[in-house]
Amino acid sequence: MIEVRQLQKSFGPQLILDGVNLQICTGESAVIIGRSGGGKSVLLKHLIGLLQPDAGEVLVDGENITRMNERQLLRVREKFGMVFQGAALFDSMTVAENVAFPLERKKKYTTGEIAKRVAAALDVVDLQGTQKKKPAELSGGMRKRAGLARAIVYEPQILLYDEPTTGLDPIVSDSIDQLIIRVRDRLKVTSVVVTHDMRSARRVGHQVFMLHEKKIYASGPPAEFFASTDAVVRQFIDGVADAKENLF
Repeated sequence: MIEVRQLQKSFGPQLILDGVNLQICTGESAVIIGRSGGGKSVLLKHLIGLLQPDAGEVLVDGENITRMNERQLLRVREKFGMVFQGAALFDSMTVAENVAFPLERKKKYTTGEIAKRVAAALDVVDLQGTQKKKPAELSGGMRKRAGLARAIVYEPQILLYDEPTTGLDPIVSDSIDQLIIRVRDRLKVTSVVVTHDMRSARRVGHQVFMLHEKKIYASGPPAEFFASTDAVVRQFIDGVADAKENLF
């Protein structure tokens, strides 16, 4: 479903990605981990065509999106749903209005069709009966769920998650992980999850990719990846700072 080939990206003199390669199969959950500022979000933006690489290719369902114009990219982006780190809900809108927003923009659904799709999406994420609530009335976990409902309401083929468990306690984080798995399996979507949460990475991924030194340094199924004895991988998994590193 997604293939990245020798992707390179710089911002001015700063090289961010230097020959990134990865493949994500249809219906698979891929987790991307790596240090803060290591290029994970930049990579995610390339997958959806929000950034153009300096070199390399990004293929989505067999199509090279790096050669597309904006109109062609809009067609490809309809395959994607995006779940933002802070849910990115509109405070002035109700939950139902937030979830309906992508459908309203398409201007091809009746009011009844939109209401039906919104209710179905909220049912998938266990937010039945919250249609009239405002985001301020929701807990952090419920806002994440509402953001996910908005991402799936138009039935995308691919879901991108940017730090879905950030700021949540372990119990709520576990419920979000279970929800990611449920949505993947029920809707048969391909999922890409960017996270620093190692427990989440173990649970939701079929494959784990670690960005390090501007490349995919290591990858593999969770059982294999988390059993790695590589020093760099172990340092990140175990959360151990290098004694020689100046963090302040």
